Amino acid sequence: MNIAVVGLSHKTAPVEVREKLSIPEPVYDQAIAALCNCPHVQEVAVLSTCNRLEIYLVTSETESGIRDVIQFLSEHSKLPISMLRPYLFTLLHQDAVTHLMRVASGLDSLVLGEGQILAQVKHCHKMGQQHNGVGRILNQLFKQGISAGKRVRTETSIGTGAVSISSAAVELAHMKADLAANRITIVGAGKMSRLLVQHLISKGARNITILNRSLERAQELANQFPDAQLTLRPLSEMMVAIAASDLVFTSTSSTEPIVDRAKLESQLEPRQPLMLFDIAVPRNVDADVNEMTHVKAFNVDDLKAVVAQNQESRRQMAMEAEAMLEEEVDTFDIWWRSLETVSTISSLRDKVETIRAQELEKALSRLGNDFGDRHREVIEALTKGIVNKILHDPMVQLRAQQDIEARRRAMETLEVLFNLTSEQASV
Repeated sequence: MNIAVVGLSHKTAPVEVREKLSIPEPVYDQAIAALCNCPHVQEVAVLSTCNRLEIYLVTSETESGIRDVIQFLSEHSKLPISMLRPYLFTLLHQDAVTHLMRVASGLDSLVLGEGQILAQVKHCHKMGQQHNGVGRILNQLFKQGISAGKRVRTETSIGTGAVSISSAAVELAHMKADLAANRITIVGAGKMSRLLVQHLISKGARNITILNRSLERAQELANQFPDAQLTLRPLSEMMVAIAASDLVFTSTSSTEPIVDRAKLESQLEPRQPLMLFDIAVPRNVDADVNEMTHVKAFNVDDLKAVVAQNQESRRQMAMEAEAMLEEEVDTFDIWWRSLETVSTISSLRDKVETIRAQELEKALSRLGNDFGDRHREVIEALTKGIVNKILHDPMVQLRAQQDIEARRRAMETLEVLFNLTSEQASV
C-alpha cells in the first residue's frame, strides 16, 4: 500500500482552472463514490477549498491509482488530461504525509498561518468518513495531521498578528482603543468594508455605522451580519456621522480625498479626539488632518508596516513549526511501519485463540451438564485473560520495534516458533 496526494492549489493553478475542479459539498458523496470505484484506489479523501483541490488516496498500485485520480479530475472538470496535467502536483507517501501536515498547520496557505484551513481539513476528514472513503490508513493520517495543525497553533503564535490591510487597521485600532466602548463609522460598503465589519465584530465592536452612497449596497452588507445590528446612513450625512464617532474607517473608490482638515474643523468640537484609518487607494483622508492636535490619521503605508512586521514574525514561527512537523511525520511513520506486523500478530492471536477455545471445550465436556452457565462464563473469562496477558508483551514489543530489520527478524522468529503458516498481507 502507498499514500499519495494528487491536486492543485493557488501555487500551481490560476483561479479559472481551480474553479473548474472545485467539488462543492453537495456532490462530495458522488465524488468519493466515483473515486472509490476506481480499481486501484482503496481509500480516498477530498479537500476542496477556494485555494486548493487535493485528493488523498491509499493505493496498492501507485502509478495506476494516480492515473485513476487524474482521469476522474479530467472528467469532473471537463478539461482534457493534457490541459490539466501542467497544473497538477503529485506527492507520494512521506512527501504526501508531510504535505497534509503543512496544509493543516497553515504553512502552505496563501496567507501564512491562516486558521480556516484546519477546520477545512477536519471537514474533509469527516466527509471522508461519512461517505465511506476514509479507512484505517487515511483515518490515522488525518488524525495525525489535525493534531499537528493544533500543535503548531498552540505552541507558536503563527495565527496571530494582522496580515491584511483590513485586519491590520482593526488590530491597530484595537491596540489604541476599546472597540466595544467606542462609536465606529465605516465609510464605504464594498469588499474591504465587509472585511472591516468582520474583523471589528470579532474584536468585540458593537456600535458600528455604515455610510454609503447607495443604501441598497449598504443593506446588502448589513444582511451578511444579521446579529450585528449595524446602523446605515447615506453618504450625504458623512460629516455628521464622523463628528459623532470615535473611530472612523474609510474605504471608498473616490479618486480624491473625501475627508480633510477643513471639513473636520467645521464639524468637530474643539479638542475633540478622533482616529481615522484610511485603507483606500487613492487615499480618502487628506494628509492635512494630522495637523489637527487631537486627530490622528493612519493610511495604507502605516498599515503596511504592521502587516510586514507580522508577516516576518509568521515566517520566523513557520521555521519553528517545520521542526514540530518533522516530529509529527515521524510519529505517523512509526505507526505506518507497525502495520507490517498486523498479519503476524493476527495469525498468532488466531492460533492461540483456536487452541484456547478447543482446550476449553474439552475441559467443559469432561465436567458434564452439572457444570452451570455461571461457572462456564467465569472459566471462559479466565482463559481469555490468560491468553491476553501472555500475548500482550510480545505484541507491544513487536509493534514498538522501530528498526525495520530487527522487527522483521522478530516476526520471522514468531512465525517459526509458533508455526504460523498464513501468508502476510503486504503493506
